[in-house]
Parts: sequence; structure tokens; C-alpha cells
Amino acid sequence: MDKKQQDIAYFISFCIEQYKNTKGLNGEEAMRIFSQYGVLEYLHDFFDVLHTQSYQWILADIDEFIHIRKKEEEK
Repeated sequence: MDKKQQDIAYFISFCIEQYKNTKGLNGEEAMRIFSQYGVLEYLHDFFDVLHTQSYQWILADIDEFIHIRKKEEEK
């Protein structure tokens, strides 16, 4: 794994930890949500922009991303 891929993996791990702690979830629950709504791919694909933001901003962005995905599922 090259340096950038390692940085992305650490970033995604950080996001999962922050999300689960903020939402009062366990790791399995957080991973289920992230997998269900494509959050892992989103974090990977937009790492270059997202990793420069505060964790509060990232969590708000993840919430918005999930909200949009849920609305898309309802259609």
C-alpha cells in the first residue's frame, strides 16, 4: 500500500470512529450505515478535499450525504 492509500485508510478509519462515537453506535452499526449508503466510497473518492476539513464539518457532510441517499432510496 502506498503512502496516499495508507492516508486514505487512516482517514476513513478516523471518520468511522468519530461517526460512531458521535451517534452512540458500535462499530458494526456504523459500518452497516456507511456500507448501505456508500459513505466509504464517498470518503475514498473525495479524500483530497475532505481530509482538510474539521471533524465537525466532515460529520455534518456525512450526515447530509446519508440524508440525500435516503431520499434517493425513497423515490
